Amino acid sequence: MAISYREWHDGDDLALLEIWGGPETEQARQFRGTLAPSGSAPWRRCIVAEDVVDGVAIPVAAGVVHEASLHPERLWAYIEVDRHHRRAGVGSTLLTMLRHEAAQSPSGVSRLRTKVEPGTPGAAFAEAAGLAPIQRSRLVVVEPGALRLPVFGDGSEAAASEQVEDLATGSVELSDVVGRYYTAVHGWDSPGELSIGTVQRLFLDELSGAHGAIVLRAPKASAFGPGVPASKKGQLQAFAISYAELAPDGAAGEGAAKSGHPTDVFLGHEPKLPEDEARAAVRDLLALIAFQHPVVLELDHSMEALRAVVEPLLESGKARLQGAETLVVSDPA
Repeated sequence: MAISYREWHDGDDLALLEIWGGPETEQARQFRGTLAPSGSAPWRRCIVAEDVVDGVAIPVAAGVVHEASLHPERLWAYIEVDRHHRRAGVGSTLLTMLRHEAAQSPSGVSRLRTKVEPGTPGAAFAEAAGLAPIQRSRLVVVEPGALRLPVFGDGSEAAASEQVEDLATGSVELSDVVGRYYTAVHGWDSPGELSIGTVQRLFLDELSGAHGAIVLRAPKASAFGPGVPASKKGQLQAFAISYAELAPDGAAGEGAAKSGHPTDVFLGHEPKLPEDEARAAVRDLLALIAFQHPVVLELDHSMEALRAVVEPLLESGKARLQGAETLVVSDPA
């Protein structure tokens, strides 16, 4: 082998895809989209390794490091090497070069992180490079009827409608809770301070894929204290954002229902709730949205209330994993 290294050029993506073939993992599929020319907005450095075959230089590997607007405390990094050029030092050389570039990032941030699937060559390479897990994430499909439907108040439709609401995704109240929840469960890789506009752009507007939101509220409360009839809406306790339309009764949208595909849902809760109340709110809302049709949830290890509800369902067979788990691995602090 006669390996040389250079910056990414236009057309390298097609050349590399031809020699790499299909992605070996879901993480590889996602990260391949980050391989692009080096630039400053956002800051990115991308390097290609070439081998000379019959007098022709052919791209065989590539690596990228770049800043992220969300979770800015670390840089994302990714390296992929053709199967026939592994265990020859190509990946290690690329990593050394990326670390050199990271040390010169405009933000001053140099710690690297990436995503790997346990038991794969990528995971082994990351471990050998000193990157250790900081988070575990799974996609979980909750089967229809996995949880018994909750009873609200006196069990009447009026009582239920006071606590279960189909809320507009543009709601400031919803955006506030979603942003604070996301920050609370990502203390391991802080997203920084999220504005209402940022939350709406990332999770709630049409470009994010959001189609609707259902929220669970506490029972109505009086704005004037005990003894005065309750008129004020109860505090928002839990939310479910659908990325395939959810009907107000908790059923998946017509298209998803007909296809039988699980509805993608981001499920969370008011982060200030006590643990037992958070678990109860998450459980009740999950029971509603998964009553007739399956839903798929991203379950991070840091989502304690959601884990407390979903892990027993996995153990009993009322929920199942979709694909392999993902580890976020990082340089040590």
